[in-house]
This record gives sequence, structure tokens and C-alpha cells, in this order.
Amino acid sequence: MVIQSNMSSKAIVQIWENTADTFKKYNVPISEITLDALVNTSELPSLLVELNAVVGSSGATCIEGG
Repeated sequence: MVIQSNMSSKAIVQIWENTADTFKKYNVPISEITLDALVNTSELPSLLVELNAVVGSSGATCIEGG
């Protein structure tokens, strides 16, 4: 599974606890609001890349619709 902008930081941390430090680094609160609504548009791509690197996920590890 790839972490995406339509997920909330709270849900992400519940699944992958090791992402909490990345959210702290970007000053993103643990919230039920989706990342695309919570994070500055210019920082969102970098945050998503870093979060997915932390959990070892990428587009190559996922299948369409899964």
C-alpha cells in the first residue's frame, strides 16, 4: 500500500507507527483531516515521498486497485 494524500495522518500513524517522526519533522499534526487538506500544497509531494520511504512502499510495490 502506498501512502496517499487522501489519507489522514492519524490513520497513517495507526498503521505505520514509525511515520510519526516524519509528521513531526514537517510540523503536521496527527489528525483525522486528510493530508491534502492539512499540508501545504508545495510540501505535500516531499512529505509523501518521505513517508513512503519510511514504510518501504512505492508505486512499484503496489498493484492497481489494491
